[in-house]
Amino acid sequence: MKKIRQLVFAFLFLFPLMISAQEHITGNVKDDQGTDLPGVSIMIQGTTQGTATDFDGNFELDADANAILVFSYVGYSNQVLPASANMQVVLVEASESLQEVVLIGYGQTTRKDATGAVEQVKEKDFNVGAISSPEQLITGKTAGVNVTPPSGQPGATGTVKIRGGISSLGNNNPLYVVDGVPLDQNGSASSLNTINPNDIASFNILKDASATAIYGSRATNGVIIITTKSGKMNSDFKVEIDSKFSVGFRANSVNVLDTNEFRSAVLRTQTEDAQNLMTGENTNWQDQIYQTAFGTDNNIILSQGYENSSYRVGIGYNYQGGILKTGTFSRPSISMNFRQNLFDNSLKMDFNLRGSAAQERYADQGSIGASVDFDPTKPIYSGDTRYGGYWEWLNNDGSVNTLSPRNPLGLLIQNQDVNNTQRYIGNAKFDYSFGFLEGLSLVLNLGFDYQQYKGSFIVPATSAAGFNDNGSVRNYIGFKRNTLADAYLNYLHTFAEKHKVDVTLGHSFQNFYRDDQNITQDGLGSPATGNFGFVSLNALESWFARANYTYNERYLVTFTYRRDGSSRFSPDNRWANFYSGALAWNISEEDFLKDSKVVSNLKLRLGYGQTGQQEIDKDFGYLPIYRPGDDGVRYPFGSNYYNTLRPEGYDKDIKWEESGTYNIGLDYGFSNDMITGSIEYFKRESSDILSTIAPPAGSNLTNNLYTNIGDLSSEGVEFTLNANIFEKENFNWNINFNATWLNNEIKKLNNVDDPESPGIAQGGIGGGVGNTIQTHKVGYPQFSYLVYEQVYDPSGNPLEGVYVDQNNDGLINDSDKRIYKNPNPDYLFGFSSYMNFYKFDLSFTLRASLGNYAYNNVASSKGYYGGMYLLGSLRNVHSSVLETNFNTQQLWSDYYIQDASFLKMDNISLGYTFDNLKGGDVGLRLHTTVQNVFTISEYDGLDPEISGGIDNNFYPRPRTFLLGFNLNF
Repeated sequence: MKKIRQLVFAFLFLFPLMISAQEHITGNVKDDQGTDLPGVSIMIQGTTQGTATDFDGNFELDADANAILVFSYVGYSNQVLPASANMQVVLVEASESLQEVVLIGYGQTTRKDATGAVEQVKEKDFNVGAISSPEQLITGKTAGVNVTPPSGQPGATGTVKIRGGISSLGNNNPLYVVDGVPLDQNGSASSLNTINPNDIASFNILKDASATAIYGSRATNGVIIITTKSGKMNSDFKVEIDSKFSVGFRANSVNVLDTNEFRSAVLRTQTEDAQNLMTGENTNWQDQIYQTAFGTDNNIILSQGYENSSYRVGIGYNYQGGILKTGTFSRPSISMNFRQNLFDNSLKMDFNLRGSAAQERYADQGSIGASVDFDPTKPIYSGDTRYGGYWEWLNNDGSVNTLSPRNPLGLLIQNQDVNNTQRYIGNAKFDYSFGFLEGLSLVLNLGFDYQQYKGSFIVPATSAAGFNDNGSVRNYIGFKRNTLADAYLNYLHTFAEKHKVDVTLGHSFQNFYRDDQNITQDGLGSPATGNFGFVSLNALESWFARANYTYNERYLVTFTYRRDGSSRFSPDNRWANFYSGALAWNISEEDFLKDSKVVSNLKLRLGYGQTGQQEIDKDFGYLPIYRPGDDGVRYPFGSNYYNTLRPEGYDKDIKWEESGTYNIGLDYGFSNDMITGSIEYFKRESSDILSTIAPPAGSNLTNNLYTNIGDLSSEGVEFTLNANIFEKENFNWNINFNATWLNNEIKKLNNVDDPESPGIAQGGIGGGVGNTIQTHKVGYPQFSYLVYEQVYDPSGNPLEGVYVDQNNDGLINDSDKRIYKNPNPDYLFGFSSYMNFYKFDLSFTLRASLGNYAYNNVASSKGYYGGMYLLGSLRNVHSSVLETNFNTQQLWSDYYIQDASFLKMDNISLGYTFDNLKGGDVGLRLHTTVQNVFTISEYDGLDPEISGGIDNNFYPRPRTFLLGFNLNF
């Protein structure tokens, strides 16, 4: 008690002196662009006293004359300054610092506090060029994320696999979350092209289970959080005009016999009847179906910020012509963002709405195969009006020979395949901070994703393709609705300057509705076939929680839990629990490294988590469903025909797929983060994987059965390096390098695995009906090729039909097929470079893939002399026949499994910026870009980068040259 009294008297004696020593400090805080920053935290160093800036970035504070002030703001580097009368403080965005904000699902953190494998790609790092779909912005940018670019079809989307995406044999798509709204994984990848890439601000990629478990049942294949652009508070009215104009050319052709080689081969190998069918024409059919493709992408953006609000409105129009004639894609779009703060910044409201109306005409890609097949000695036009005037193979009576290839140009010009898609994605987010407890907030996020599409495929009766059935029309229409309601509490507070707690607890409900109709009618009056109207829906209800604890900025712990209930499963299997835990150690914060001038960041991370997969191919997979039969099972009653009802395969016990992932990572930074990066190792074990299997023998099921069939294992190592090689006033050079090693193995496929079983057939191929080239087999990677081992003569030429007898039984049959290679790459590499010299800037992106193999189905199905004269018509063949001299198809020869490793330069761009027009009020940048610059590969086909590994009728990617400008004022 005596000591307490002494302290009290001392305080009373010194209090007047303390007051007299304090000063009234005022000031303003801006970012490095001159924008006032509201909500900046200002603390007196060594105390718990402080304040925050108002909406104009101004602040007032009473502090000792000798006080040191610490200015901190999320996403910006801290400033530590001595107090003065009128302070003007500038905070620099921490784009490369540990304070950079990353999204982690239902919240955010900083790189310094992140415990999971999270990568962020921001706008300044995006790929450039003629880009119509968002995933193309990040191709080659991130370790462990393999983005296979789309084919050359205008408006097409690529495929994205995070860490191999091998957790499911059915759906390997990551979960996309746009402004907090998870998209429908059933078809979401194919509809990304309805989102304008110009509206995207950043991608946050969650890779390991400790980061993705907050999304539970949909997170096994990773999560990509897409954040769109918004206006800034307290900013002037700004107009930005961005325009690009492109022209694309065919970069490669399928290797077929030219006209002279074709004539020579026919004369050498075919009968006199076949030889007599040749004419004197010289037609390169691939030249006839391809064209120079033109495109343009234009965007106008208006934005402004006020004291308590901001807005951004963007209007865009994208048009792409295809290098395959008649193919086009156009997408007018609009995006709107509005932000409003109320009640002294306690309530923050964010409204997003984006809409698009994509219009597509699909070029008939059957013309690609037809251009390879069609006789090069035939003319384009026949000289009469039948069949549109195009030269076609006919029977003696003048009717169309339907077993022969169609005129490639006629397929393109005469057939019409169009689609119109309207899509609207929006959300309203409310973030309310409670006044009675600092750090406690409630977030409500209401979102929707509406998509309506309709289209038709018309084959006219006057065309050769439509002659026998007097033409046909297929009409389809559909509607998808996805609605979301999220509500969660978040508590963020630091106790005693050392104990930081970040806790989130919430509930989510999402509902999916689908309605579609697809009907085909020929011109003969036959009964219409197809889907006459199908409605389906499913819902997902979830509870989730996450707790982050940080001690003294050194030791971090994260726990995540989610309980999901899906209507796709029976009540017995409807609910499942998903969880994760992670530890991190900021080694660079320890005393022995804290003042190091070499090591600026060193953090060790450990994590484990359970995630799931619930993407089955139907919404009620556990219920028996009966569908109308097709034409072959209609029964006549009088003059009418009636459909029968036939059962579909179903599994009443179907349940969640589950994956457990271990992750260990090391983040590093050197020389004040001039060099940064990470190295990761992960191992993932998936059980009860979802896939399709053939119906049991003897059953009357009409389709394959979708069920839980086995286990998968995968592992990998990821390495990332970012370096600011030069940082000078007039010269900057930044590079990014990433490398990934991936491996996967199927552990189980059935309750009782037969070592002699060839596995589950996968990978349909051309050349016959129902043939496959891939398999899923225990002990081997996913989608491995199942082929014969080719035998070669002493000169190294393949011997036709001669294969290794693997079981030495004297016979060559399916038992002698062996697992040989697979399409999955062993190693992935990405290298990006950006440099600017005075007002010039130069950037490029390189990618490499090693260890991936492709099946050249064009060569295997068309590379044999026996295919030159079939069913009364001549056909061209693949030029590989000159090496093999095959007379018959050898579809399962491993000769056609080819090394498809490659090195690609995806893009290179050069720009020049005028930054002082009209006194600096107007900015203008001119730039030019080349896409698909070059490919180095030993693969013989059109392109070594084929999604799925089977090369057949691939739409070639164009080489594109682009000019553009960006004007803002």
